[in-house]
Amino acid sequence: MAWEEWERLKSETAQGQSTQMRLNQLPADQGGGSSTGSSSGGRPDLASSHAEKQAAARSIEDHIEPDTRKAGSWADSDTNAAIKAFGAADGDGWVTSGAVKQAHETWGGQVNNLMNRLSADKAALRGANTALHGTDLVTGAGMNSLSVTDGY
Repeated sequence: MAWEEWERLKSETAQGQSTQMRLNQLPADQGGGSSTGSSSGGRPDLASSHAEKQAAARSIEDHIEPDTRKAGSWADSDTNAAIKAFGAADGDGWVTSGAVKQAHETWGGQVNNLMNRLSADKAALRGANTALHGTDLVTGAGMNSLSVTDGY
């Protein structure tokens, strides 16, 4: 009886599953997409030309960095006023004063880290084309030295 049940379970499982494999298509939504909207891969916001990289670097320099710096320092005066108000005016102060001060210092460090990251991204965007162009020149020079047609 156990053997018959085993055979029945195998048969039911085999009927419910397809054993075919199709390698010529992808599941419906793989995410991504290219800047032209095709399904060949890539991201729609990926800057790949020199002009796009320079525009992205300019955008970081002209808008994102100044706006981030402004947003990072937005609460400085109010926070310093709160620290002073909760501070020890007569020798006794609130614990809140020290906590707010520590939180504000942490916030300032995070803003500095973000500004450094933006600066590094801007430099990388500006330097990417130079690095790739230099690699192309070195590779081309190496290929020319191997060409048998250069002697003619």
